[in-house]
Amino acid sequence: MAVIRKYYLGDILWLKKQHPCGSHEWKVIRTGADMKLKCMGCEREVWIERRELHKRVKKVVLSHAPEEEKE
Repeated sequence: MAVIRKYYLGDILWLKKQHPCGSHEWKVIRTGADMKLKCMGCEREVWIERRELHKRVKKVVLSHAPEEEKE
């Protein structure tokens, strides 16, 4: 069974495909069943399902996870 990673407010994510503005980095600004992301290049905001986001994330650039979960 695949492990679904938790994302936290303020996390910076690197997505596989770049945004039309040229940026790959997105900031998590709302969590839940649907996630709200903000492009770090042009500041456009988009909604995406958590399951779809998990498929698109290449890496977490900056994590704001609580200390006990970082280890």
